[in-house]
Amino acid sequence: MNLSPLQQARYAYKPKLPGMLRGGIAEISVQDGAATISVADQDKIKALFPNTYGKNEITFKKGTNTSEARKQVVGVILSGGQAPGGHNVICGLYDAIKATDSNNVLLGFKGGPSGLIDDDYVEFDDAFIDAYRNTGGFDIIGSGRTKLETEEQFKIVTEVARKHGLTAIVIIGGDDSNTNAAVLAEYMAANNTGVQVIGCPKTIDGDLKNEDIEASFGFDTATKTYSELIGNIERDANSAKKYWHFIKVMGRSASHVALECALETQPNICLIGEEVAARKMSLSAIADYIADSVEKRAANGDNFGVAIIPEGIVEFVPEFSMLIAEINELLAGSKTDEFNALPDWSAKHEFIRNGLSADAFKVFDILPQFVQQQLFLERDPHGNVQVSLIESEKLFAEMVKEKLAARKAAGTYKGKFSTQHHFFGYEGRCAFPSNFDADYCYSLGYNAFMLIQYGYTGYLSKVSNLSKPAEEWVAGGMPITKMMNVERRNGEDKPVIRKALVELDGKPFKYFEANREKWAVETAFTYPGAIQYYGPAEVCDLTTRTLALEKE
Repeated sequence: MNLSPLQQARYAYKPKLPGMLRGGIAEISVQDGAATISVADQDKIKALFPNTYGKNEITFKKGTNTSEARKQVVGVILSGGQAPGGHNVICGLYDAIKATDSNNVLLGFKGGPSGLIDDDYVEFDDAFIDAYRNTGGFDIIGSGRTKLETEEQFKIVTEVARKHGLTAIVIIGGDDSNTNAAVLAEYMAANNTGVQVIGCPKTIDGDLKNEDIEASFGFDTATKTYSELIGNIERDANSAKKYWHFIKVMGRSASHVALECALETQPNICLIGEEVAARKMSLSAIADYIADSVEKRAANGDNFGVAIIPEGIVEFVPEFSMLIAEINELLAGSKTDEFNALPDWSAKHEFIRNGLSADAFKVFDILPQFVQQQLFLERDPHGNVQVSLIESEKLFAEMVKEKLAARKAAGTYKGKFSTQHHFFGYEGRCAFPSNFDADYCYSLGYNAFMLIQYGYTGYLSKVSNLSKPAEEWVAGGMPITKMMNVERRNGEDKPVIRKALVELDGKPFKYFEANREKWAVETAFTYPGAIQYYGPAEVCDLTTRTLALEKE
């Protein structure tokens, strides 16, 4: 196989571990911390997880390893969307397993949780693992979005575990995947299977975080990748001086990615969904906000700019959320087939007019036709609108264009407005992990095995103090139930990990808020450039601006 020079060099990179995990397995001991409770709905969560709730947080430290010596056969899966560094979690897990006992075994189940159900797996060896060290992607075993949540599934997984003599399962995933890990851990404990379950925090969206989990892996690399591209576009915009670039970035349920990219590149506009919701901003108000920047810059002779828009922005707009809810009801059950059978868009438009409330149709009617039609594209598995299919970058560009036309007619705006549109998503999910993510992920995997070796289950692998050099990172574990609350999902109360939204009183947003008026008018662009892997630590091991500001 032909390898690029970077691939060859990255295979040879030696990830850095937290200080307490260095020096050999025999020198890692454990220290108990405080007992935990869930973030909300304590009585309900405790009742649902009687065998795994309320356990202590733990921290590893230097000392004599007192864990029980036994052969370990561990299964691992990658769950959900890709995130840079996933391969290194598996590499760290493998190295810790083999360092403890060369007879220990790591099985990778293919295609996500369905691999456990279908018993589709590979046994890792040195040659297999070495081909994936420090590389991006999830192609080592693939991923999937099957949920492990039914009694029947748990029984199948238990049988697969028994067949292979599994002592533990590691689930690498986001909030939903780790919720599934907690439920599976509870099932395994309740049924005395002897199988431990450990989770690892993954998602480029950055919404799996709290006071214990400072960052989910992949966020660092993905936002650096997007920021490089945004910086390139800013440089192009400042060179050509004739386009406004509307850039949508990933982040369905939270705006962490958009905020981090704004902190890195200082665009003229960045929308933060959480602020839109808090201020109850309408689509028209958002368009006016962007148009104000366009007008002020045009007055200075700058008919160009850059606007960053989070993927899920429309869901934060109250009037749009109301519209989506009504559309979901309108097309419930057999109504979808009835709608799809209509001969043309005119007939469908009339069907929609008759089916929506006056307020909802008023919102629908101001949308460009292409967005109206996107609202009625293929539904998700629950029959709901797929908001991620809405081209919000084009929506706001079109609405701003209409606002500016009205201002030009009124004589308040005399500039030119031409647009370009971009969506940065898949470009960042499988990038070569930054040194931070390579180190962090390797540490998470290594640490996950230490949790297994010491007999913990229902825990999340936790590495903290991440704004400091890796030597000062702190490795340990926390019960997954600590992050959980009860939410209404598809008509039922479900225990889930609470998503972390952008905190409007947090330091990252406050820094952005203090500077955005200046950025909106001036050309204050910054150009992060490509991720650096070799050179001074202050460049190569740099953390995100979000993490740096949070830990100031």
